[in-house]
Amino acid sequence: MNSVRFIAAGILAALSAGIASADVPVYKAEVVDTFPHDPAAFTQGLVFVDGALYEGTGRNGESSLRKVDLTTGSVQQQIKLPAQHFGEGITVMNGKVYQLTWQTHVGFVYDFATFRQLQSFYLPGEGWGITHDGSRLIISDGTANLRFFDPATLKETGRVQVTEDGKPLDRLNELEFINGEVWANVWYTDFIVRIDPATGKVTGKLDLSGLHQQRTADDVLNGIAWDASSQRLFVTGKLWNTLYEIKAEQ
Repeated sequence: MNSVRFIAAGILAALSAGIASADVPVYKAEVVDTFPHDPAAFTQGLVFVDGALYEGTGRNGESSLRKVDLTTGSVQQQIKLPAQHFGEGITVMNGKVYQLTWQTHVGFVYDFATFRQLQSFYLPGEGWGITHDGSRLIISDGTANLRFFDPATLKETGRVQVTEDGKPLDRLNELEFINGEVWANVWYTDFIVRIDPATGKVTGKLDLSGLHQQRTADDVLNGIAWDASSQRLFVTGKLWNTLYEIKAEQ
């Protein structure tokens, strides 16, 4: 990692932290519990299903899809992506796992239980984060847009521009659908934003500054998992050694 990128990362984080939003409420987080997390995992996607974490990791030659034990952080099941692909976000829907890649315009679909690849599909633009609302896949691509895809045809059916106080908000990264809202990490910041998927408006911001000590420019906040049955929220970051269960406090 070169010094220019370190400087750029610091500037972006400082700018984001310093922007005061006129209309959007900002929440702090209470740490409820902590769990081990693989410090070598370049986390790009995180999902909680049936008592286990499912994680997509990135970097060429290191990208994977894995099932992880919540309590121990140990990898229980894993497949590696071909080295030319930089893995990105994942989501689980109707017995399938969907995984994006960053710049190779390919997405993968796997059987949820076995991780057997069922198909691949063409993804126009970059792949960053992915979630679903029960009927549509929702994808971020680094811009201010959330794109909606039909899970059957894997074709785009619409999009919405995300705005905060009327201004486009880009660098939307890992996504999670929580109680009717899309929650998104904003790359190189300590914020998770809550988005109304119908309008694209940011309705709230979760400030996680100070949650974890950043060691390099790469180990930023990235990873949101929601346990719908127990209403538990988990977050982590790229190369973090800890997964946090948190509660949002206004």
